[in-house]
This record gives sequence, C-alpha cells and structure tokens, in this order.
Amino acid sequence: MSTFFNRHRVIRWLREGVIFLFIALAISWGVDKYRQPVLPETFSGVALQTLDGQTVDLAALSDKRPLLVYVWATWCNVCRFTSPSVDKLARHGDNVMSIVMRSGDDARLTQWMHKKQLAMPVINDPRGELTQRWQVSVTPTLVVIDKGKPVSATTGWTSYWGMKARLWWASVG
Repeated sequence: MSTFFNRHRVIRWLREGVIFLFIALAISWGVDKYRQPVLPETFSGVALQTLDGQTVDLAALSDKRPLLVYVWATWCNVCRFTSPSVDKLARHGDNVMSIVMRSGDDARLTQWMHKKQLAMPVINDPRGELTQRWQVSVTPTLVVIDKGKPVSATTGWTSYWGMKARLWWASVG
C-alpha cells in the first residue's frame, strides 16, 4: 500500500510539474510578444559600421545562414551574463552581430570590451538612434534574421544553448 501511495504521489507531482512548465512557457511567450521590438520588414540596404571600421549589411550577413543580432548595453546587468555566451558563439564561428546601445563613444566601448575580453563583432549605437528606430526598449534583445527578414525576437537572458537552438531552428525553418 505504501509503494502505491508513493508512486501515486510521484505521478501527481510530475503532472503538476508539466502543467507548471506549460504555464511558465506561455507566460514567457506572452512577455516576449509584448516586449518584441518593431523591426523593419527587411534589412536590405542598411549599411552599418562596426567598431573595427568594417561596413556591414545585416541582410547580406543573413543571406547564407541565419544571423543572430544581439542588442545590449554596457550598463545592462542581465547583459553581463548574456554577452559572454554571445561572444562564445562568435568565437566558435556562428553568425553573430551585436549592437551596443547608449554605452559611450567608440574609444570608451573598445576599452570596455578589451577589459571584459569580448571579441564579438560590434556596431556602436552611442545615441540609441538605430535601436530607437527599431523600438528596442529592453536589453538584451536577441533577433534572428534569415535572408534579410527577422524570423524571431526575444528579450531578456538567454542561454548559449538557447541561442544555438534559435539559430538552428531558423536554418531548418
């Protein structure tokens, strides 16, 4: 009788855990939809300049494989946990571009990145003009662009494997 009772209790806890997981996922999805930036329909022809002086076009970068665009700031507490994962993606050859909003001039940002040992490609948006046009109001914001079109966007902390999964999902979708 005791074994049946324990098994019944475990099954009940598992069922409640699954329900809790679905509720948490639904809330997370809803928050993402609410905070999702208003991105342009296409990124074609938008030339941006990286900290190291390269001119890049997000549409062209996303032509052959999905591009993860990471919008962050040096003053963002959550970004301190997300940035190393994005940097790791870039170092391992994943298609990544980051946009730093309202974090100082190029020299200050370069010094900050050197201090934090971050080498990911960076576009500086010192006055927040680009991110304001895209209505990005939350950092970090992660946008996956495939063939010049945004296919997904999320805000807040995301793990390394969560970002890898988003890039993989865009490549098979």
